[in-house]
Amino acid sequence: MTTPQLSTDALDANERRLLDACDDLMPETLALTSALVREYSVLGAEAGVLEVMESHLLDMGLPVERVPLPEKGADAEQAPVARGVDRHNLISVINGTSSRPHLIFNGHLDVVPAEPLSMWSRPPWEAWQEDGWLYGRGAGDMKAGIAAMVTAVAAMKRAGLEIDFPLTLQTVIEEECTGHGALACLARDGRGDFALIPEPFGATLTTAQIGTLWFKVSLDGVPAHVLDTAAGANAIEAIQSVVAPLKALEAELNAGREPPYDEIEHPFNLNIGKIEGGNWASSVPSRATLEGRIGFAPEVRVEDIMEKVRRCVEAASASLGPGISGLDVEFHGFRSEGHHVDTDSPGVALLADCHRALTGEDLPSVALTCTTDLRALNRQGIAGTCYGPVAERIHGIDERVEIASIQHTLKAYALFLYRWGRWAEGQVASDTCSQ
Repeated sequence: MTTPQLSTDALDANERRLLDACDDLMPETLALTSALVREYSVLGAEAGVLEVMESHLLDMGLPVERVPLPEKGADAEQAPVARGVDRHNLISVINGTSSRPHLIFNGHLDVVPAEPLSMWSRPPWEAWQEDGWLYGRGAGDMKAGIAAMVTAVAAMKRAGLEIDFPLTLQTVIEEECTGHGALACLARDGRGDFALIPEPFGATLTTAQIGTLWFKVSLDGVPAHVLDTAAGANAIEAIQSVVAPLKALEAELNAGREPPYDEIEHPFNLNIGKIEGGNWASSVPSRATLEGRIGFAPEVRVEDIMEKVRRCVEAASASLGPGISGLDVEFHGFRSEGHHVDTDSPGVALLADCHRALTGEDLPSVALTCTTDLRALNRQGIAGTCYGPVAERIHGIDERVEIASIQHTLKAYALFLYRWGRWAEGQVASDTCSQ
């Protein structure tokens, strides 16, 4: 595949008509975003949002296939997570038999919990608009992006332009905890030459992502009545001894950073996200668990980080008092290595051309201090990047996405579709001439 050479001096008549179609379809884009936000799709409760998404794709006249999640992981990337039955992803394959370069649009429908709900201005599944923003859990991360990428396909049809190359739309679940959804879709059909994911990091080129590991530490204490707490061993107090060694590991990982993360002050973050223990205020707690996440550089193997976390737990065991036992660590959810994006990919050059045509500016880049499903695609040998709307407070209170940025993302994806088709046609002509 060669780098596309497309003029960005001016939009042609087809492109202008296409962008007009995007403007016409903005109400539909916002309606779909709101419909998806109204389905509060946390882990294990994605049935409603999948139904909305499937109905919308079918109404567009697109083929839809349900791709179930695997019952168990096949490699280190597929960490175990509790799940119910009949949970699936959706894919729509257009021109699947074509031999032209294959494009993938990928987005995730699952969201993180919104609690405490009392802190929100309105219920997080209400999907309300105010001052140029659309609010709600998942509005930014990343249901607006999905609405934009899907509506870009509708805009091509509205403008009378044909998609004559293979295009796969992937709308997946479990992006927020394992990446199983994207992996399942790739196991079903691993074809692809380039992928775009409209994650809410704005109109930027993602150049790298960190590795991510989830862990769970547990231990046992000795229950006792509070009339004599010395007769027991407090598991909740004991579990906190693990934090200091983990913070030391975090500092170690952030020392001696390599590009592009040497330009970021603290890219590899530890988060103690959950602590549970005890069952009664007047009883010394006999059981406690701590769950966390730690980030690490793309050059580091996930197995090495797992071993370092185990050593942190072992170090904590030396400070545990009498009566504490059963100290253990397990790994659930993410166990994902980082990666660097192939910025020499033809798709990246084409995206930069589209961005420049729409904005008159060069495409900025960013190295992410989190992970997305892009890593699964890249590991499969599919080049790609993230480019999407602007969102604020993702995973937080009153999450919101800028409506103007949704419109920009819609236009960028529609223009990318059109120009990818022109470039793909040129690739076929070039291959024919070389034979």
